[in-house]
Amino acid sequence: MYNKLQYISQGDTVQAQLYNIHKALDSGCDWIQLRFKNQNAIEVFTLAEAVKTLCNEYLATFIINDNVHLAKQLDADGVHLGLSDMNIEEARTLLGKNKIIGGTANTFEHVLQRATENCDYIGLGPFQFTATKEKLSPILGLDGYRFIIEQMKFDKVEIPIYAIGGISLENVESLMETGIHGIAVSGLITTSTNPAELITQLNEKLYVNI
Repeated sequence: MYNKLQYISQGDTVQAQLYNIHKALDSGCDWIQLRFKNQNAIEVFTLAEAVKTLCNEYLATFIINDNVHLAKQLDADGVHLGLSDMNIEEARTLLGKNKIIGGTANTFEHVLQRATENCDYIGLGPFQFTATKEKLSPILGLDGYRFIIEQMKFDKVEIPIYAIGGISLENVESLMETGIHGIAVSGLITTSTNPAELITQLNEKLYVNI
């Protein structure tokens, strides 16, 4: 089964991205989703190639946000696709059945859509307000996750759900109690002054029942 902690990369430059990703890997995070929006293709490729090498060194899962063709070119472990990105079926045709394809969702209807599309996991959110992402979807809160997970159980929809959006260390236990599989965080790790300790604490809460 997939790791319960995902780090979604941050940084406005190649150098900042690499620094933050290296810090996350060095601190014990073993799932990196590369998110580098609105940059030129050469910089994106340069960064992705370097991150692929880093993830290989740390035996970490390497997922690329949005860019299916780049994921294929670099033989990444997979992609994460928003609702307005390439559809899952087309991505699967390009990448093959063994690559990981994650999808974004904000509602139970989106979850059903993603499950029908046969994506491998869902990033469901936002949990609460986050400045990390532009054009934020409606906030779910704990009640939103509880409702959606209960609906999934009722409809027998089985797919790993990752909570995303403004998650703090203090939120993790209550989020996991809703029945989600794990969390995806960005600023929490990026801005931490002691990321190794933070990631240890996060994993303690994420894997408490295993």
